[in-house]
Amino acid sequence: MEVKIGVQNAPREIVIESSQTADEVQEAVAKALEGTAKLFSLADEHGRRVIVPADRLAYVEIGEPASRKVGFGTL
Repeated sequence: MEVKIGVQNAPREIVIESSQTADEVQEAVAKALEGTAKLFSLADEHGRRVIVPADRLAYVEIGEPASRKVGFGTL
């Protein structure tokens, strides 16, 4: 699942491929925004963690899993 995270006062967004479902990501965002969690944390497909202070979240865009293209053909 591709997740884009916008952080206030940061020039670029954070883009990760997460193995979590869209519902799990949405639940983590909701907890961060309602104040139950002070940090917003996601793990990518390789086990690395991205941690953002909840009060600095600008937006979180949850997309579809990116399909990997192989070869030189045009599809």
